Amino acid sequence: MAVQVEIWTDINCPFCYLGKRRFEEALAGFAHRDAVEVVHRSFELDPTLDHGHSDAVIPHIAEKYGISEAQAAANERGIGAQAEAMGLTYRIEGRDFGSSFDMHRLLHFALAQGRQEALLDALYAANFADERPLFGDTERLVQVAAGAGFDEAEVRAVLADPDAYADAVRADEAEAGRLGARGVPFFVIDRKYGVSGAQQPEVFAQALERAWGDHAPEIEVLGEAEACGPDGCAVPQRD
Repeated sequence: MAVQVEIWTDINCPFCYLGKRRFEEALAGFAHRDAVEVVHRSFELDPTLDHGHSDAVIPHIAEKYGISEAQAAANERGIGAQAEAMGLTYRIEGRDFGSSFDMHRLLHFALAQGRQEALLDALYAANFADERPLFGDTERLVQVAAGAGFDEAEVRAVLADPDAYADAVRADEAEAGRLGARGVPFFVIDRKYGVSGAQQPEVFAQALERAWGDHAPEIEVLGEAEACGPDGCAVPQRD
């Protein structure tokens, strides 16, 4: 008996970074955590970006939401404080953003090898905790994947073939739309329960418990009579 958790995320998304840690905290406290299968699905925040695109995050946020760069930086500091409270490193200045399509292709490559989690963690760390830019640089992406233990030649082969795992990425994105995901992170448990956003661990814990309960329904007892139990069997009494 297993519970499947599918998580739609994007490497550009800071709340995906936070949400993953909060979900992991809930999962660590879940009594049946060894029976939970986690699969990460693809979602691009901006699928229109060119593959070589890279730009600074704070000016982008300011332009997108019509706020000043000072306000955008303040918002980033707020997210950084949340990350720090969870033991995550979060760089405020100097971070870039760009097309994550090739990263998602590599994540499907890693999934096929049973090591998707390792690559996802490495990509998050490279984006949010490392000083070097991540997007728009194939060599940087190769370094990150190789640093996570993947074969460099195999990584290069995937990146050199634009069709490799591309259909898997598009299928994930189409499925997110069918499931009603309008943003990420988006968690789907057993294709029955959805949790949207970087919720607190308590919310994820409740969802896991509810899904597990569906796998183990209560038995309705229709009648009781004499029986044997852990303490032995009842001895009939003579009048």
